[in-house]
Amino acid sequence: MSRKGKVLVAMSGGIDSTVTALMLHNEGYEVVGITMKTWDYASSGTSSKETGCCNLDSFNDARAAAVQNGFPHFILDIREEFGDFVIDNFVEEYLAGRTPNPCVMCNTHIKWRALLKRANALGCDFIATGHYANIHQHDTGRFYISKGLDELKDQSYVLWGLQQDLLSRTILPLGKYHKTEIRQMAHDFGYPELAKKSESYEICFVPDNDYRGFLKHRVKGLEEEVTGGWFVDKNGLKLGQHKGYPFYTIGQRKGLDIALGRPVYVTAIEPATNTVVLGDEEDLQQTEMTVARLNWLKYDSIEDGRETFTKIRYKDKGALSNLYNDGGNIRVRFYDNVKSIAPGQSAVFYEGDDVIGGGIIQRGAVPALNGII
Repeated sequence: MSRKGKVLVAMSGGIDSTVTALMLHNEGYEVVGITMKTWDYASSGTSSKETGCCNLDSFNDARAAAVQNGFPHFILDIREEFGDFVIDNFVEEYLAGRTPNPCVMCNTHIKWRALLKRANALGCDFIATGHYANIHQHDTGRFYISKGLDELKDQSYVLWGLQQDLLSRTILPLGKYHKTEIRQMAHDFGYPELAKKSESYEICFVPDNDYRGFLKHRVKGLEEEVTGGWFVDKNGLKLGQHKGYPFYTIGQRKGLDIALGRPVYVTAIEPATNTVVLGDEEDLQQTEMTVARLNWLKYDSIEDGRETFTKIRYKDKGALSNLYNDGGNIRVRFYDNVKSIAPGQSAVFYEGDDVIGGGIIQRGAVPALNGII
């Protein structure tokens, strides 16, 4: 038995999770590696080569690192759990005219729960992943996420949904390092090829990044059902027909296939009428939104008017705002305009580098569109 405890490490076969496992192993933890199979590409109807975390090469790389360093490794098939929730949610959100973030849903509802369940079965004290973020404990006893040291790799945004029982058992070793240091560690551990391994930024079940193609394959008859809806302006004037409301996202400018003599953007989506509203860039600017499905981390609640930096997408720098309780939801008022608030995306509230909490954006304060929306 290790004096530091037994830890179940999620190993995708990539550099970050492999270095996480080797780092903890060298620090004296009793490491057990586990690779989760969440998806198989045959189900997506694509002929693209499997990439990312769910292919045989990744499984073999993870297992090889474990065997070479003398700790056990398991492969866990959670395709059914993953598909029932994450993929169904992904499809349902687009069909509702929203833009989902499947990584947040997976972390919150599937991946961590699956890890904790297996950790308990294997007698592990902790679970660990290769995310670039940190976990702290407040004076009140609550656990919370804070930003990773490497601002370019920080993943605190996608971890806002983790609940207290998960955070209390989680170790995130990479939060205190820059990616360049992790690559050097991989080299020093004797894995020079791993140190040079490229990273995948695709959604794991959309291997070619074509979410529209995925929706068409997943929902039989969708393309025929939604084609021929109307692009309209904010006054309801018809501008031309589109390919179907699920195939557009708030803020989209490219790929609209409509020429109006000036750049236009998707400013609103109305599923009930298969309508997509187009406008100028300034029409994307808003100062208020509603956020639901909340999870509080650093504090168990917030007082009205709490000032935070709020991020509305992964690469967003964040904007100064005030939070107000609104019947179980949160109303966010920004000090200045923010661009392209997209329902379905996550809103994450920061106090400095610390995550106070987060939730799912329901709507922005869009102007009335003559009864269209």
